Amino acid sequence: MDVLSHAVAGERLSADELRELYSLPLPEVAAAANELRLKRSNPQVVTYLIDRNINYTNICNVACNFCAFYRTGKQKDAYVLSFPQIGQKIEELMNIGGRRILMQGGVNPDLPFEWYLDLLRYLKQQYPEVRIDAFSPEEILGLEKITGRDSLELLTRLKEAGLDGLPGAGGEILVDEVRAKAAPARIKSSDWFRILQTAQGLGLYTIASMVIGFGETYEQRVAHLIKIRDQQDRAMSQYGQGFAAFAMWTLQTEHTRLKGKAPGATAHEYLQQLAIARIALDNIPNLQASWPSMGFKVAQVALYYGANDFGSTMLEENVVSVAAGHHRTHATVRQIVRHISDAGFTPAERDPFYNIRQYPDVQAILNEKPPVAQPLA
Repeated sequence: MDVLSHAVAGERLSADELRELYSLPLPEVAAAANELRLKRSNPQVVTYLIDRNINYTNICNVACNFCAFYRTGKQKDAYVLSFPQIGQKIEELMNIGGRRILMQGGVNPDLPFEWYLDLLRYLKQQYPEVRIDAFSPEEILGLEKITGRDSLELLTRLKEAGLDGLPGAGGEILVDEVRAKAAPARIKSSDWFRILQTAQGLGLYTIASMVIGFGETYEQRVAHLIKIRDQQDRAMSQYGQGFAAFAMWTLQTEHTRLKGKAPGATAHEYLQQLAIARIALDNIPNLQASWPSMGFKVAQVALYYGANDFGSTMLEENVVSVAAGHHRTHATVRQIVRHISDAGFTPAERDPFYNIRQYPDVQAILNEKPPVAQPLA
C-alpha cells in the first residue's frame, strides 16, 4: 500500500510519510483528504458560525514583524476600547443573530489584570447569552509577566469572571527556529502549548491554528502538525476534550516589515497544506476554510481539499486584512450561505463546538434583497 492508501484506510501517518505527501500530485492528495473529510464529518453539510471579532486594544509590546495592526502606546491611533464601546459591538452582532465574540488585542502593559476581570464581568452581566472566547496564549503570557502569576491562576480567575474559551491565535509555525526569525519576542512554542493545555484542563474552548508562508520547510510544517496532533491526544486522554477545530491561513505581508523578506504562500500551497492537515490530524474532525486570507472562491475549493467548515461572519476582521491591504473584513450570512450552496453543499449554522443550531432556508436567504452596506462601528 502507498502512503495515501494507508491514510484513507485510517492509519496514522508518521513524519516521514507526511513529508512524502508534498512530492505527490496535488489532485491525488486532495482526493485522499476529501475522502477522509467525508468520513470524519457530515458529507453533505458545510457549517458556518455567526460571530464577531473585537480587538479591544491595538497597543502591543511584542512587535511582531508580520503584524501591521499593533501600535505603541504613544502613537496617535493607539486605542483601548471602553466597556460600552465593546458592548455596542456585541449588540450589533446580536441584531444579526450572533451569540459569540472572538475578542483579542495586543499585549498591552498598561492594562492591569483587574481590567480584564472587570470587562468579563461587565459583558456577562449585560449580555449573559453571548459566549466570550478571548485572549490568545500570547496575551495570557503577557499577563503572566505583568502579574507574576501562572496561567492556571490567571485562567481560573478569568473563567470565573465569564471567559468561555481561548482562541488558538499565535500558533503560526510551532517551530522556534521559524518563530525567532519572524518575531524574536513572539511566544515560544512550549509556552503556547502550555497555556492552551491549561485552558483545556479547565474546560475552556480552544482551537488549533497554523499560518504558512514564513519560508518554513516542509519538515517544519510537518513538525507543526505532529505537535498539534500529539497535544490533541494528550488533551483527549486527560480531559476528554481538546481542540474543537483546526484553522489555517497564509501569511499576509503587504503592509508589514516582512514584505520582500518572507515568501508568503500561493493558493496552490494553501490547498496542498490544508489537504495534508486533514490527513495528518486524524483526531481533529473539523477543519476551517479561510475566506479572509484566500477569498471566497479558494475557500469554496477548500471544501474539496479537507475543509468541512466555511468559518464565520467575523464582522470586523482587522489583523489579517490590515497586513494584506485588502478589504475582506467581514462576510454576511447571505454571502456564506450562497458560497456553500454554490459549492454543492448544504449550509448549516453551528455553535463554536460544531453542534448544528439550524439549517437556514437557503432560497429565502438568497432571494432577500441584500442590505445596503453600512460602515462598521
